[in-house]
Amino acid sequence: MKVFRTFKITFLTLFYNSHISKDYIFDTLIQPAFWLVDSFTSLLGPLFVFLVTFLTMSVIFIAFWIGLPYYLEHKHILLTSSLVIFGHYLMLNIGFNYWMALTTSPGLPPYQTILPEVVSVCKKCIAPKPPRSHHCSVCNQCILKMDHHCPWLNNCVGHFNHRYFFLYMVYMTVGCMFLMAFGAEILYMHVFYSEEEDHSEPCFMQFSRSTLIIYEAFFTTSCALCLGALALWHARLIHHGQTSIEAHINASETKRLAEFGKKYRNPYDFGPLHNWYLFLGLVDGRGWRHVLLPSTHQPPRDGLTWDSVYSCSVRWTYGPYTDQHVS
Repeated sequence: MKVFRTFKITFLTLFYNSHISKDYIFDTLIQPAFWLVDSFTSLLGPLFVFLVTFLTMSVIFIAFWIGLPYYLEHKHILLTSSLVIFGHYLMLNIGFNYWMALTTSPGLPPYQTILPEVVSVCKKCIAPKPPRSHHCSVCNQCILKMDHHCPWLNNCVGHFNHRYFFLYMVYMTVGCMFLMAFGAEILYMHVFYSEEEDHSEPCFMQFSRSTLIIYEAFFTTSCALCLGALALWHARLIHHGQTSIEAHINASETKRLAEFGKKYRNPYDFGPLHNWYLFLGLVDGRGWRHVLLPSTHQPPRDGLTWDSVYSCSVRWTYGPYTDQHVS
């Protein structure tokens, strides 16, 4: 027992740290797992981009190869023409917004110039961090107004490509619902009602029409549900003027200040309507045409400084912002 106590005292003398806790030990032990996930995400990013492109193109191909001939044969030409035009409109917006979200840099803090505003120093980059910026462990650099790292884009979602990412999700969800609605009849006629399979088609992989239609139905339904739910989650965040990371920070601050009887206020929450205007870039005279049609306009500000409810110089297109908290 005396030997054990001596060993314990000697050990604690050498290694004791008053800041050590169970959470600290857990975080330290789990770091290799985080490193493994980040490494695999970075390596598999190009594969995820290829899968998104391939799956999207395959669904479009099936729609043209099976869906269009069916509507030309069984439906009125005006209805078919209208569906083709609207389908191409969705396809244009899906392709444009995905490409822009994929290739547009989310924004990086400049390290060779003096930043106008700094909130802290990044422990990983060992460099000043502007407001709303966070470090991405996959990209291994700080990102302006970082929301998250998206493996399906092989890119971070941040200040300069957040709008493209959100609009891609919206148009893709609408596109899947469009194919589900106008493909339901084809699914019923070819899969559940058809008496025999037509084997006269040229065989590039011996896939039957029924197989391709079921594949189309499965992919569009699952994509509409998953991507639609994700789009609704991000819409809720935009509605409150925050990113995915800021939602956790704001919730923590709200809980912390509530213990002192105080109320936390998100300085970037201009109210639902103006939050959407700001996110979609409907400022400086720009209108809904820049949302409904492909547009490369950049978001307000440079990502280094921000307008807030306490100091705002935004030139709103659809009416000025009025602080409802000011009596």
